[in-house]
Amino acid sequence: MTTKDRIRHAVVAAAVALGLIAGGVATAVAQAKKPALPPPPKVSPEEFEKAKGIFFDRCAGCHGVLRKGATGPNLLPAKTRAYGTVVLKTFITNGTQGGMPDWGRQGVLSPAEIDLMARYLQQEPPVPPEMPLKQMRASWKLLVPPDKRPAKPQHDRDWQNFFSLTLRDAGQVAIIDGTTKEIVSIVQTGYAVHISRMSASGRYVYTIGRDGKATMIDLWMAKPDKVAEVKTCSEARSIDTSKYRGPLGDFYDRYAVIGCYWPPHFVILDGQTLEPTKIVSTRSYTADTAEYHPEPRVAAIVASHFKPQWIVNVKETGLVWLVDYSDIKNLKITEIEADLFLHDGGWDSSKRYFLVAANQRNKIAVIDAKEEKLVTLVDVGKIPHPGRGANWEDPKYGPVWATVHLGEGKITLIGTDPEKHPEHAWKAVRSVALLGGGSLFIKTHPRSAWIWADHALNSDPAIQRSLCVVSKKDPEAKPKCWEAATDGRAVHLEYNKAGDEVWVSIWNRKDKQSEVVVYDDRTLKEKARLRDPRLVTPTGKFNVYNTVRDIY
Repeated sequence: MTTKDRIRHAVVAAAVALGLIAGGVATAVAQAKKPALPPPPKVSPEEFEKAKGIFFDRCAGCHGVLRKGATGPNLLPAKTRAYGTVVLKTFITNGTQGGMPDWGRQGVLSPAEIDLMARYLQQEPPVPPEMPLKQMRASWKLLVPPDKRPAKPQHDRDWQNFFSLTLRDAGQVAIIDGTTKEIVSIVQTGYAVHISRMSASGRYVYTIGRDGKATMIDLWMAKPDKVAEVKTCSEARSIDTSKYRGPLGDFYDRYAVIGCYWPPHFVILDGQTLEPTKIVSTRSYTADTAEYHPEPRVAAIVASHFKPQWIVNVKETGLVWLVDYSDIKNLKITEIEADLFLHDGGWDSSKRYFLVAANQRNKIAVIDAKEEKLVTLVDVGKIPHPGRGANWEDPKYGPVWATVHLGEGKITLIGTDPEKHPEHAWKAVRSVALLGGGSLFIKTHPRSAWIWADHALNSDPAIQRSLCVVSKKDPEAKPKCWEAATDGRAVHLEYNKAGDEVWVSIWNRKDKQSEVVVYDDRTLKEKARLRDPRLVTPTGKFNVYNTVRDIY
């Protein structure tokens, strides 16, 4: 291929990716003289290993370990070699309007690392090894057996108002007293903890790192610390526990479950010790075209309030699995066909219906956990990313659940009351404009007058650090928006136990000071700003009381 052809092909590819040329026109231009794909650029073995680590850390979550795409597009060689190194470096440096961070402009990746990643992405993706149960058990550490743990709290703090705060790049969580705003403990965990989930009693915090390492933290200890840990995968995102107690049995904290990105499976563990006991592969066929998928990752997992059951969302196949854990030796799984690229979601206010984003399909799937069926798929905005979503009473449409979006700046409200408001149930009833796309989380509280939203992955630095609140009483009024910091990204919103404070992370680079800002939810005034050298890249934070009760 001549230099002229390379430049021309790269320009067309970039224009298509950025939406600057209409699909039909771009196709006609490209096909007029379609060149053969160039060979991959050179990458040394040492560079390849380094790039694998960077890809896992920054890219695999959206693009997949095998680079087949999900929240982000596929990055297979047929596409990346057509783009070429120059175009790929531009994307990595500047990000995209679809929610990809601007790794270069932020200074997260150096120019040399960006050049390396642009070359690495044109190579064939390596396939990581599997992980059998024997290997998981070899990693399992029971640090404090159940009979050696405290019989009652060894401190006088309100542990139900503790926050578990992810310190992403430090591989730690901070346990913070929500009443005094003090850091009670810093606990070593897996790398880049994605979520913290609590036991049904709230006593234990279960964390899952992106590296597949899970930890169990006892909040009753004088200084909360981990009592067990295990590694069940090389990449993971979800963890939960068994919460059902009723006529079908008492499973209160009997089990834990971890959902993995790689290998694509979920693992059932002893809820008191984290000893792994059972692996279930999620490899199967897609819900739409029944094509076999080798990497259907486990996204959100939630515990049902109606049955001894976990709702397991299998991302790439578009299947929602209802896993009956009442007899794990004879496991029963009900498969519900939803839509592809299932990601995150949460319960409606009744805790009967689970709403989950099929984010690259721009839909929300509604699952009836009681009747065990798909209710419907709701069309929403571009690339919904609700976190757990938010529930409140709309003045016109009654109970609603809402999501924000990565791909456009708006909140979409969905009616959730089929009994008293059947005309609005499972429909997108209202849209509220935000500052722009890149939103990751939305949150409210039954006692709050506001709905809060972030814009953490917007490409504009000023919008990245901005928050918006919407009035529940007057949702058509213009949102109140402000910058929460002078640097970094404002990300993830969480209420305290009383529902009168909102905690927001200011996620800065590892070599810069990060913060947590606490707002008075009634006045929207800043109450406190937690600045501590130990707060390294803070992201998600989870209040014990609200997480146990699924209050959002």
